[in-house]
Amino acid sequence: MSHQLMIVAHGTVDPAGQAESRRLLDRVRALRPGLRADLSFLELCPPPISESVAASVADGVDHMTVVPLVLLGAGHAKGDVPASIAAERERHPGVRFTYGAPLGVRPELLDLVDRRLCEAVPAEDREETAVVLIGRGTSDPDANADLFKIARMLWEGRPWPLVETGFVSLAEPSVPEALDRCRALGAKKIALLPYFLFTGVLERRIRAQTREWAAQYPECDVIDAPYLGPDRAVAEALLARADEAEAGLTAVNCDTCLYRVAMPGFEHRVGAPQTLHFHPDDPGTHGHHHGHHHAETPK
Repeated sequence: MSHQLMIVAHGTVDPAGQAESRRLLDRVRALRPGLRADLSFLELCPPPISESVAASVADGVDHMTVVPLVLLGAGHAKGDVPASIAAERERHPGVRFTYGAPLGVRPELLDLVDRRLCEAVPAEDREETAVVLIGRGTSDPDANADLFKIARMLWEGRPWPLVETGFVSLAEPSVPEALDRCRALGAKKIALLPYFLFTGVLERRIRAQTREWAAQYPECDVIDAPYLGPDRAVAEALLARADEAEAGLTAVNCDTCLYRVAMPGFEHRVGAPQTLHFHPDDPGTHGHHHGHHHAETPK
């Protein structure tokens, strides 16, 4: 049996973000040299999932562990990637597919966020610097809530006096609203960190909105902290998810999943079928167009 780890990233039109994705793959391979690992993208850049799987199967792979390279478990991790795997099972019935959990709330990533903040804020200023974590935003309240949990866990036991949360799209509070809250609570120094793996359209939008806000309120010192990037900690978290999947220990949070529980305002999503949506960058989805279009802005 030939086994492979298939990492599925969202994808971006930004060449720098694509390069960072591949640098993370290099880190994974370096950490686990005996493991065959490859990278594919859900949309916006090559290679798509269907082409990557077909190439691996042609090369003799008959067991594939698939891990979504996403920070929080929203629609891509819950719907798009599993539906893609279901399609690949039909195309390659002799291949065993195992699906892992998204990166989620992990201590390695919390430590990485704290490290990125400490890179941007001198030690003598940390007890006076509020923090704003900005996520991508999603229509899934469960995933949005996880970012608030990360913010709370970052605040507990660390010197930051205040940790606020916001989103760049699809959810509130917005970037300016999160900064407004810090200012209203008396913050004079604010470190803003995009809770993103890589750069791209949305990460740059966060920076632009932050600059606009800072120009409007010059009495506040706003610091741009780095996003997570292709760090060793991300590679370790990803490999941990792969190991859990192989051991049959993958655990997902179903207690507040909008597909299982009637959350206020989302009751119509309970029991909704998880279908493979059309992605123009992946020819493997061309026969599965269900009239869906992504509301999210490209990365």
